[in-house]
Amino acid sequence: MPERPAEDVWDIVIIGGGPAGLACAIYAGRARRRVLILEKMVTGGRITVNPMIENYPGFPEGIEGTRLAEQMSRQAERFGAHTEFEEVSGIDISARPFRIQTTGGDRRARAVLVATGSSPRHLNVPGERELFGQGVSYCATCDGPLYFGKHAVVVGGGNAAVEEALFLTNFASHVTIIHRRDQLRADRVVQERAFANEKISFLWSHVVTAIVGEGKATGVRARNAVSGEETELRADAVFVAVGSAPQTGFLPAEVARDEAGSIVTDRHLHTSVPGLFAAGDVRSGAFRQIAFAAGDGTLAYRSIVQYLESHP
Repeated sequence: MPERPAEDVWDIVIIGGGPAGLACAIYAGRARRRVLILEKMVTGGRITVNPMIENYPGFPEGIEGTRLAEQMSRQAERFGAHTEFEEVSGIDISARPFRIQTTGGDRRARAVLVATGSSPRHLNVPGERELFGQGVSYCATCDGPLYFGKHAVVVGGGNAAVEEALFLTNFASHVTIIHRRDQLRADRVVQERAFANEKISFLWSHVVTAIVGEGKATGVRARNAVSGEETELRADAVFVAVGSAPQTGFLPAEVARDEAGSIVTDRHLHTSVPGLFAAGDVRSGAFRQIAFAAGDGTLAYRSIVQYLESHP
């Protein structure tokens, strides 16, 4: 594909149209920077699959995920941010401006913000996809309050799973942690809190084979990893916490990542490549909440502007 003319160089190209990317675009647009958002699916990212968001400030009655995403996107567009629905396949960091390869051709940018987020790892069992939002969730902080007085199941044994179980005890009448091993992988202090909590019980050495229910989750089926025997456990909600995968496959090897594949940044959100920044769930150490991602996007804007001013 032929190279685009020099005037098509954007001040900032934001890869990912979730809360982090949109927050950065809003600030950058108000500063009259030329901003392009590249989003492969729909603006809003993972928040669009949340039926109701009740913990984002400013919406005391809650707001549908799709509606919140639409409002953020409209706000960015109001201040001049441009959005193209293209998937990024690579970034040439040897070129200045950066050259971003997409399904719509090459894009060029003086600075790049990676805000592609992460995807929760799925169990890939029957009922999981069908009952998502109807008892199946990947975020206790988001959906836990919906199950006050109910019986919840958490699948996983790491820090995220046990911390979600502890959080759920504020609402659920009982929480069962199902783990495929005979001991937890979570930090010892987190384990101690769970073991001391009377609302939490454990189903050890079991693998979930199905989530059951018609229209809403009513239970899980699990197989004993040692004996092979199957059992069914009643559950009004199933929280899957078996890890997440940052969406960084398009990045060159020079971009430093941690053991989980998340992008390593400094406190100003600079990556190991000058001019390349990361914000939101895709970066190492992120707290996977909408408010946190939006704050990250705001900080990224400030750092990017400082970079652009020092690299005219």
